[in-house]
Amino acid sequence: MKKIYLSVIGFSIICRLSANAQITQDSISKKPAHIISTAGKTDTTHYSPRRLRLDEINFVSSYYHQNGDHSAVTGGIGTERVTDIANGLDLNLVWLNHNLNKNTLAVGLGFDYHTAASQAYVSATGASSPSGTRLYPSLDWTVENAKSGNTFGIGAYYSGEFNYHSLGADVHFSVKTDNKMGEFSAKLQGYFDQVKLIIPSELDPQSLAIDTTSFGNGKHRRRNFGSSPRETYNASFSWSQIINDRMQIMFLTDLVAQNGYLGLPFHRVYFTTGKDSIEKLPSSRYKLPLGVRFNYFMGDNIIIRSYYRYYMDNWGIKSNTIGIEVPYKVTPFFSISPFYRWYDQTASKYFAPYGVHLITDQYYTSNYEFSKFTSQFFGVGFRFAPPTGVFGWKNLHDMEIRYGHYSQTTDLVSDVVSVSFGFK
Repeated sequence: MKKIYLSVIGFSIICRLSANAQITQDSISKKPAHIISTAGKTDTTHYSPRRLRLDEINFVSSYYHQNGDHSAVTGGIGTERVTDIANGLDLNLVWLNHNLNKNTLAVGLGFDYHTAASQAYVSATGASSPSGTRLYPSLDWTVENAKSGNTFGIGAYYSGEFNYHSLGADVHFSVKTDNKMGEFSAKLQGYFDQVKLIIPSELDPQSLAIDTTSFGNGKHRRRNFGSSPRETYNASFSWSQIINDRMQIMFLTDLVAQNGYLGLPFHRVYFTTGKDSIEKLPSSRYKLPLGVRFNYFMGDNIIIRSYYRYYMDNWGIKSNTIGIEVPYKVTPFFSISPFYRWYDQTASKYFAPYGVHLITDQYYTSNYEFSKFTSQFFGVGFRFAPPTGVFGWKNLHDMEIRYGHYSQTTDLVSDVVSVSFGFK
């Protein structure tokens, strides 16, 4: 389900971020485009001490549907049909301390409900439920220095569904240049997961190349055999620069290290002999993405937002991503934002399709997430922000609706619709 969550949640985040972006020339000095966090020109010297208040509420809801015929649960063949309804609520609480530094406490809660046809084949008996839920609350505290605009914050996360539970934490900070035209940002994150070892019922866990020390016995040996840890550490760095009144640029890089059980125990692999097993992957992985964003303001009504990313890891995957979005302000209160993203990746050295792996292979997977493919994602967003409030409700200051269509050369296709509301 990882690919699904990346699509739905990432699309929802884009929806809210785009809603916050300003398209007028005046926004360059007040709030640069959302993908470059160089905001900070606001004059905080005139703030007065104030108590905790609810500053903003954001609600996002998405509907996602995909289809394909390369399910990892059945060894690289079979249905990939999935539907997912994702809902997220964010509350931003703000107060000023005695030094007039702005404190922001962001409280988030997400809830997903999904159905996946392939989940019915987690057990060969078809006993597994084809639906599930996911809950993911988050908490982030950030303080901004009133004079320099520099920030420091910490965050905590939890995510859980039927086959894993995850705890996460981060420390983040940013430093602006004296003229507020440039900014360096960094975030250090750690995620600590427990993956449930749900083994297909036709397989004997003692014959599989995974740790069986925590497995149960007796009648409980057939399905759930305890859990295995997985750790992810991520160091993200970025440098953003306002070049002039019309151009902004941002450079990004991430250093990612993972260790532990990195596969899923109900992903089957079929060998040339016809024998099946579960996927086996190395217990460590390193990732290095490098990216650049560039914004160009074409007058008061049009912004061009572009993005490029190069990615590589020690599992043999290399990829390139190119994206562009062009928000156009039709009226002072209504804008339209068409977007397009192209992606291409090489296959992992551990991937092979159904029935191609050799029984002598050290590592093996038939999960098409690790295959060679090219994908396209395109769609459009509509944002409404009337001065009297959406539907005449003054506190509802903006609403955005977005639609996106995704397709892979592996024949995987999906559609996602997202709607977001911003309350002040």
